[in-house]
This record gives sequence, structure tokens and C-alpha cells, in this order.
Amino acid sequence: MSGEGPTRYRYVAVEGVIGVGKTTLVHRLAQRLDARIVLEEFEENPFLPDFYRDRRAYALSTQLFFLMSRYRQQEVLAQGELFRSRTIADYFFDKDRIFAILTLESHELAVYERLFEVLQPQVPRPDLVIYLKADLEVVLSRIAARDRAYERGMDPGYMRDLSSAYTDFFRGYRGAPVLTLDTSGVDFRSEAGLFDQVVQLIAAGQPPSVMAAQLPNAAPLLPGFA
Repeated sequence: MSGEGPTRYRYVAVEGVIGVGKTTLVHRLAQRLDARIVLEEFEENPFLPDFYRDRRAYALSTQLFFLMSRYRQQEVLAQGELFRSRTIADYFFDKDRIFAILTLESHELAVYERLFEVLQPQVPRPDLVIYLKADLEVVLSRIAARDRAYERGMDPGYMRDLSSAYTDFFRGYRGAPVLTLDTSGVDFRSEAGLFDQVVQLIAAGQPPSVMAAQLPNAAPLLPGFA
């Protein structure tokens, strides 16, 4: 892709574990690029507080609610004006399987997979994914600082496993071009220089390989990254 000309990134998804700065970056990008915002409706999941308290008991209920909620939201995107203006989202549909594989028992995962395989081909794919990653200690400190009730007492072991699962997922992901940024030392609420560079490269439609060569916080491209 690095040899191709500029691409129009109409649908950009920002991904990563909780606490890496997804929503902050999405809001700033949308404002600067005059784009529509799509935010994951995770707070509407009635099973989420119970899931953080007892993951095993509430894993399937939580995951199926998320799957259908994300599908309905993406379905609206597909039927609307997604390609008439730029859209910036703080998640993309394919990542749903990361959590399912991590939390579900084998018999539950079999049920989930059958439903996912029906729904996934019907949702739009992003033109660019910005994958944010950060050190575990940084992520946990940010989660503690924002002090959401249902995130209190977050299990560091679960967050470590989730971070590893994200890395494994994107190592083999080829559904869209991916740019990886390390936000361990970056706060997009105040970091102007890096943010301005990201905006300029997105607006210019530069391939991730070109972006990574120019951004100081871009992580090395993993096998399978575009």
C-alpha cells in the first residue's frame, strides 16, 4: 500500500483497551476534521457492572448484549450517510470477538461464533484503524483516575490478558489498514504536536506505513499490519 497514492479515509475507527485515550482522540479528530462521531454505547449494557464483579457468571449475557448493540449501531451507519462525510468511531465491530474469545467458555463461544458469522459481513469496514496501546500501569492509573463506578477494582490480570489479546488480534488483522500509536506518554487532551501530525496524515490519506515513518509515537508495524 505504501506505493499507492493518497486515500480518502471516510471511516476511521480508533481502537484499544479501555484507558488508552480512544474517546479523547475521537472527539478531537472529529472536531478538527469536521467529522461525525460514533461512540460505543457500553454504558447502556445492563450486565456490565455484574460482569466486572463476576466475569464467569455474566460473560455470555454481557457479550451477546454488546454484540447486538454494536451490530444495530453499525447497521444504522451502513444505511445512512457513512460515505458522504467523514466518520470517526471509538470502536469497530470486528473487535467484539476479542472479548468473546477471552471471556467465554467453549460451548458459549460456539453459540457466539455462529451469530457473529451471520452479522459481521453486514457491517461496514473502516478505511483506517488507529490502534492505541499503552503500558499496563498507565492504563490502570487512567482507569483509576476517571473513577467510573463499574470500573473500580479492575483486575490487573484481566487487563493484562486483554492487552495481549488485542496485540494478537491486530497481528493477524488484514481487514483494514492499521496505524499503531503508543500512548503511554501521550495525553491527547494536551499533546498538540503529535495530534496535529495525525490529523495532517489522515487528511492527506497517507498509508499507515508512511504515517508510522513520520510519527514519533508510532509502534513498529507487526506482521499483517498494512
